[in-house]
Amino acid sequence: MTRTFVLGLDGASWTLLDPWLDAGDLPNLAALREGSSWAETESCLPPVTFPNWKCYSAGKNPGGLGVFWFERVDLENERIEVAKGGDFKTAELWDYLTDAGQAPGVVNMPTMFPPRDIGGPVVCGGPDAVQGEYRSIDSGYAAPEGLEDDLRDRFGYDVHPDPLLSSNDERGAEVDAILDVLDSRFEVALYLLEAEDLDFVHVTLFYLNVLQHFFWNDTPTKRAWELVDERLGKLAAMDDLNLVLMSDHGSGPTTTEFYVNEWLAENGYQAHERTVEDVFRPVGLTRENVLGVAKKAGIVDLLAKTVPERIQQLVPQSAGAKRARKLEAIDLSRTQAVASGQGPIYLLPGVSESVRDQLIADLRAVEDSEGKLFDGVYRGEDVYSGPYVDEGPEVVVDMRDGVHVNDGIGGGEVQTGPDRWAAENTRNGIFLASGPDFASEGELDQISITDMAPTILAAHGVDIPTDMVGEVLPIHSKEPTVGERDPIDIGSRGRDTAEEVADRLQQLGYME
Repeated sequence: MTRTFVLGLDGASWTLLDPWLDAGDLPNLAALREGSSWAETESCLPPVTFPNWKCYSAGKNPGGLGVFWFERVDLENERIEVAKGGDFKTAELWDYLTDAGQAPGVVNMPTMFPPRDIGGPVVCGGPDAVQGEYRSIDSGYAAPEGLEDDLRDRFGYDVHPDPLLSSNDERGAEVDAILDVLDSRFEVALYLLEAEDLDFVHVTLFYLNVLQHFFWNDTPTKRAWELVDERLGKLAAMDDLNLVLMSDHGSGPTTTEFYVNEWLAENGYQAHERTVEDVFRPVGLTRENVLGVAKKAGIVDLLAKTVPERIQQLVPQSAGAKRARKLEAIDLSRTQAVASGQGPIYLLPGVSESVRDQLIADLRAVEDSEGKLFDGVYRGEDVYSGPYVDEGPEVVVDMRDGVHVNDGIGGGEVQTGPDRWAAENTRNGIFLASGPDFASEGELDQISITDMAPTILAAHGVDIPTDMVGEVLPIHSKEPTVGERDPIDIGSRGRDTAEEVADRLQQLGYME
């Protein structure tokens, strides 16, 4: 049986890569694409890290996962919590490989912290594997016991780069640290593939998309992709290895910042109350400014260790109140809808269907100078399927490429130019499959991100779980002889600390 190496390229899109491919700047990727089956992919809504890495690995949309964005929103009980790896209620493709007697390994996968038993090595990745604000994690991110010590001794392995990139102006040490971290992912994945005699390994380059967010197609991002291309040349030269490239979503230049909760308030769907943001933000006291000053003074670690978490959380973010603090800024007794960023909108209990219909119609009419802001506005049950649809949002927007839907409350403005991000997530990512078990079919029609897990399982001769909604793509060199099987119940999952996850997301701009 042929081994498989899956390279997860966070935020990769052909929109970014095609000009470099045409110019000959990424020769190994160009050669791979020439002799493979490849496609543009469509992510699940919203096209973000949480939940799309799990949409790939579980072959399901968020209605089958129980997580719909970085937040878990429960308006009935007036709670907003940050989603964590243990909140995803699903088995993944590596669980089925193990159940079939094969040996998988996973390196730097988002959505997997804390690590759980998959029958092989697990190294959790960002943004959810964290220790605290502005600090990386030193332990508890890998399994089995002893793996962290081995990685530290052999590779000086770090989960997160140091110093952490936090602005578009940081092009020196912060970028170099990311490149070092990306390269170490390849080293660790290849080491585990051979040392543990694995049949399958997945590795994610999460910080690739952090560079894209801050720099889009500028030099720091291109440096990272040239590093990837060099590694691809070495992987492609390995004997008896399937190579799969994929991304959780795409990316493209940001043109418009849309503050969805400000829009809801302006249009009568939400009522606001005065918060600390209204006092500090106008005079420039924001978390981003404080972090910038602390980094220049070299006291970030000191502040993180000495300033209590509750005090740190009082410093407002430039985009306004976020996460659970949104509920401090909203008068729920006079509110009909509350939004998370980048897509999901939740209705208060008891809000009528006619209000939802009007909200959808109003959102579909929102425009800027380039036209409609949304490619679609949907009822949640029309885009999600599975046992957890009722836990999801009642309304979901599909952002037009270039639009960033920001859920901050307190800024007052509804539409602005780009804020922190030079590039925003888009719904269309990449997929490429080459090697002994895959035919060279060239460019395919657009595929769903949920098609990847069943297609990889089929290449390994593993039956497809009946709760996977994706399809087996017709790209195998030999017709796979696989059937269906019952899903695996993985039981209860571990839990990490929500605020630590939230802080890391905020630093990287994922929750501003």
